[in-house]
Amino acid sequence: MESREGKSISDLYEEICHKFRDFMTEITKIDELGIAGSRLLSGFQQALDFIRRPPIDTNSKLVHKIIVANETERVKAYINSGCRKLNESIQSVTNLHSDTHGLCNHISKVKEILNELEGLLGDVTNAIQTTDGNLLALSDLDFNVELNEQEEKDALSHSQSPDVTITKKKKSADVAYLAMLMAFIYSMVNQDYLMQEKIVSALDIKMPSEELESYCQMWSLRPFINDEIMHQAWEHIH
Repeated sequence: MESREGKSISDLYEEICHKFRDFMTEITKIDELGIAGSRLLSGFQQALDFIRRPPIDTNSKLVHKIIVANETERVKAYINSGCRKLNESIQSVTNLHSDTHGLCNHISKVKEILNELEGLLGDVTNAIQTTDGNLLALSDLDFNVELNEQEEKDALSHSQSPDVTITKKKKSADVAYLAMLMAFIYSMVNQDYLMQEKIVSALDIKMPSEELESYCQMWSLRPFINDEIMHQAWEHIH
């Protein structure tokens, strides 16, 4: 018969694996929202660039000759309107508001998922703390989700030592490792969310084009996400 400690660890392992799968499912949703948010931000950028597009430089000799050679009512009306078609201007303003609204909704949706992730992480932490048996290496874990990037790298590199893991009870070590991965990933996606929130809050029709382009690049780059950690996490989904 399995000992109380052994059964406790086995039950905990199954529970943590289930929570971990739920956790990574929510991470997938955040990834998908991030891609959609990037498209919305690019749409905002394109709409704003069109609205701020300068008119045709009629002082250019070449442009002036072309206009004179084709001085139709359509060309005159286009130049007099500031080189903008009314329907295109209306559509750009509409897109600007639509993309802004979409980005605000994006932030709200990501925040809801983050709350779910925080709840799952809390469930895992509580399960570990209330389970009978001495789970190896847990005393060294810090479940503080405010870990900075250097702490994440140091802790993860320490946990990756195959010699240490192999010498521990496998399920105990796996439980500790999965819990730590969840804490790391939560920290990363939370920082990514805070960056996106600041970007959306900073959007303004008066902001320089260079600044907006930088925001678009940082959104797509996701600088707080460690791809290696994410890859390791997905390897544990089975």
